Amino acid sequence: MKNFLVLALVATLFSCSQNPKKMLTHLNGYWEISKAQMHDGLEKEYNFNASIDYIMVNDSLKGFRKKLIPNIDGSYTMSQDAEAVQIKIENDSLNLYYKTQMSTWKETVLKATEDELMIINSRKDVYLYKRYQPLDLDL
Repeated sequence: MKNFLVLALVATLFSCSQNPKKMLTHLNGYWEISKAQMHDGLEKEYNFNASIDYIMVNDSLKGFRKKLIPNIDGSYTMSQDAEAVQIKIENDSLNLYYKTQMSTWKETVLKATEDELMIINSRKDVYLYKRYQPLDLDL
């Protein structure tokens, strides 16, 4: 748990110097959650994920986030719902504003690279994602 808190702190400090426009270039794609650190200190490791997140943002900084279930044949089963997302760069931070029929919320990107994505929400829960790599089952 301490390692993850240190990682979140370092990412927070690093994100202040990281260019939000550069982080934005890494958002699109398939992401698999690997770890979560809740605001109350509870930490959860995700060793297996039945679903992954697909994020797509266009040049107008609007897009969506959708849950997908990977299939053995390399295809995906998509959920029927998608979360609309509006991207804003505010005070040197990359913020994601989500909207569904039921709710609206904000998340801040702490780190975004080719292989990792770290996001914090308004409750101070931190989520670490890794770029999804499909299983290579040579059947």
